[in-house]
Amino acid sequence: MRAPHPLLLALGALWTSPNTLIGLLLGAAGLLRGARVHLSTREHALVFARWPWGPGGAITFGNTILHTGPDLDVACHTYAHRAGHCTDAAIRLGDHERAHVLQYMALGPLFLPLYLLCGGISVRNRFERAADRYALTGAGWWPFASPRSLR
Repeated sequence: MRAPHPLLLALGALWTSPNTLIGLLLGAAGLLRGARVHLSTREHALVFARWPWGPGGAITFGNTILHTGPDLDVACHTYAHRAGHCTDAAIRLGDHERAHVLQYMALGPLFLPLYLLCGGISVRNRFERAADRYALTGAGWWPFASPRSLR
């Protein structure tokens, strides 16, 4: 997993700042209920751990990750594995969420509408499939890659 160039990270953070603001507001609300915040250079995000709401797991908004657990170094299953479509190896939750951070930084304000148009939180959503692929292989976070380019 090669790190993006620092200039691209800065431009991506600026481009997705409206999404990051949503995450910061939700994260700040979580701080009032016991969440803890730290900067993760690995994930290119501000991580709000022990976020008090939601069914478990994590959700990303721009360069913020809201996580109900203590840290992102936890194993989880891919969407396809959970749906019974295949048997994948366990992935690191932080790697999956980092893929979403990269997607947000590339698409900026377009991310949320495109994500919802692609089916929201679902095994069929190309954004989730790409994030799982990235977490499994370290490559392929772009949700609109052709199957041929992933070989």
